[in-house]
Amino acid sequence: MSSSLRRGALAAAAIAFSIASLAACGAGHNAQTLEIKPDHAATTVGDIDVQNAVVITQPDLESTGPAVVAVTLFNNGRSDQTLESVTVPGTGKSAELKPAKGEKGDLVVPAGGRLILGGEGNAAAVLPSSREALQDGNAQKITFTFSKTGEVSLRALVVPAESYFTEWGPSDVPSAPGATPSDTASADASGEPADGESSGAPSAGESAGAPSGEAGESGAPADGTSADADGTSQENGTGTDAEAGH
Repeated sequence: MSSSLRRGALAAAAIAFSIASLAACGAGHNAQTLEIKPDHAATTVGDIDVQNAVVITQPDLESTGPAVVAVTLFNNGRSDQTLESVTVPGTGKSAELKPAKGEKGDLVVPAGGRLILGGEGNAAAVLPSSREALQDGNAQKITFTFSKTGEVSLRALVVPAESYFTEWGPSDVPSAPGATPSDTASADASGEPADGESSGAPSAGESAGAPSGEAGESGAPADGTSADADGTSQENGTGTDAEAGH
C-alpha cells in the first residue's frame, strides 16, 4: 500500500472515530434524558400542564370508601381557566370537585399559576368507590376538562393511601371494624368518666389541684404527689372532708 493510501485510510479512520464518539455522547445524553421519568404521569395540552397525576385509593382493599385524584395543574396562559370536571372511566360518574379550605365556588387554575388537588387544605377531586375500575398498580386513564383548553387526558398510576401517599390520599377513611368499642374501652381506661368517682368527694379537691377535665384526660392530676394522697384517703374511706378537718 502506498503512503498516500495509508494516509487516506488513517484519515478516514480518524473521522469515523470522531463521529462515533460524538454520536456516543449524544446518545448517552439522550438516553439518560429519556430514562429520567417523572414519579407520576404528566402531559401538556395548550396552556395547561398536568403534572404528578396519581389516583389514590383506600389503604384497605376491602374498604368501600372513596378514592381521590392528586395532581398539580399549571396554567401557562394569560387568562384563568376553570376545571370543569375530572373523570375516570369505570367509576360511574365524574369526580366530586371540592374547593380548598376556606374557599367557595369553582376550581380555578389562575393565569400563570397552579391548582393543587389532594392533600390537607387543598382542593379535591373525590371519586366514588369502584374497586373494579380502580385497581392498585394499574395505569388508569384520567380526563380533565377545562373551560378553554377542553379535555386533557393521560394515564396515571393507581396507588393505595400508604407511606408517602397517606397525606395526599382520601380524608374519608372508614374505621376498621370494632374501632368504636376499642375507643370506648380506651376512654374507660383513661379515667375520663371521673364524674362518678368525684361525686363522692367535695369540690375542694378540684380547687386544690388541676381541673377535673384535665385530670380525666390524662388519667392523673398535674401534681403526682397530691394524686397519691387523694387516692390513699379515698381508699381508706376518709375522703377529702376528713383531710380538710385535720
